[in-house]
Amino acid sequence: MDLARMTCFQEQPRTPVSAIPRRSVVAVERYPWTIVLAVSMFLVGLSPRVAAQATPAALWIGTWATSPVQVDSHRSFNRHTLRQIVHTSVPGSRARIQISNLFGAQPLRIEDVHLAMAGDGSSILPGTDRRILFGGKPVATIPPGATAASDPVAFAVPALGNVAISMFLPEPTGPPSFHPYAHQTSYVAPGDLSASRTLPNPELVTSWYFLTNLDVLGDQLQGSIVTLGASITEGFISADNANHRWPDDLALRLASAGLKIGVLNEGIAGNRLLSNGMGRSAEARFYGDVAEQPGVRWVIFSDDPINDLNSLPAHPAGDQLISAIATLITRAHEKRIKFLCSTLTPYEGADHWTPEGEAAREQVNAFIRSGTLGCDGVIDQDAATHDPSHPARYLPAYDAGDHIHPNEAGLQAIANAVNLTLFSGAIVSAAGHDR
Repeated sequence: MDLARMTCFQEQPRTPVSAIPRRSVVAVERYPWTIVLAVSMFLVGLSPRVAAQATPAALWIGTWATSPVQVDSHRSFNRHTLRQIVHTSVPGSRARIQISNLFGAQPLRIEDVHLAMAGDGSSILPGTDRRILFGGKPVATIPPGATAASDPVAFAVPALGNVAISMFLPEPTGPPSFHPYAHQTSYVAPGDLSASRTLPNPELVTSWYFLTNLDVLGDQLQGSIVTLGASITEGFISADNANHRWPDDLALRLASAGLKIGVLNEGIAGNRLLSNGMGRSAEARFYGDVAEQPGVRWVIFSDDPINDLNSLPAHPAGDQLISAIATLITRAHEKRIKFLCSTLTPYEGADHWTPEGEAAREQVNAFIRSGTLGCDGVIDQDAATHDPSHPARYLPAYDAGDHIHPNEAGLQAIANAVNLTLFSGAIVSAAGHDR
């Protein structure tokens, strides 16, 4: 959360379409699953309120996701293989990926895309490699502003495992759409090496390029949670390759409780609720990064407003933030997504803390706790992390040192503050249709 030092950029609307036909899922695309489900329940005499708790097996559920932020103006790929590592949340027997050219200025051509279980370093585990096709072809061209979903492939996606997704970029890409702070090492090598066991002398990168989603089909999956926020959600301060972001900690808690619910981390360091900072504002990106995610049934809205409180020169009043959160709640409910509000964590002692910002934070937290905002549940991140003897500050054991970010113990405390009963009894949401 780099606060006021983040550079703004011009907002671009996300084009939520698959640029490439997906023949294998055309039936699902033509007939929204809510219609199919309603007809099925009519035929067997069930009502929607007593439907099975698991999402129908024919529906895609996100097991991993990230949000593209802008283009990386400092690089372009040309005849390079990208091997990117992602950490899953729920298992599945079939998989697909999504590739974004959201901020690109030219068509993106990808070839020879592969999915495999990640080994050590840039290696993949033998016997796990699968080729990914787009519309039955090993090549795809994605227009600027578009996102392409691959064809499904049989692949045993594990829960809480590392998957390697490799793609060859055969021609100059121009500045690529990317997520800057992955807290995960991925690999770049010259030439087409997507099917290779290892990449020789690869360049190490800690951003995700073009790749935005890994989705699964599987038995008894119960939908996905989008965690929408800024750097605290993204995992700032957490160790690279350790998967200690609080959404990762939450995914582990869900799996340990026997809940097959995907957790999709849509945190962006420096993001804000009301205005563009690093990435489009939460208001601007809500539909693309939340409502269009596969199988989404819940959204946890977290730490974006802290960056608004630190926006210079003017601090937004608490009622401005409350009104904007209420707007997001309305948008979520229009899509039949449950909206879980989080209180704002303390930040006194941070570089840009002011009494006015603190007053707004306390106003927002009081309104969230009052139950009058329309939240479908409250996650009290503030109570979980503040110092009881000085509530405007972090508990010292949870302070990463800059007084605005929690350390890994603090991230775990945030995950522990999520009451899992918020998810255990929900009815299948109409928002879970295929995208």
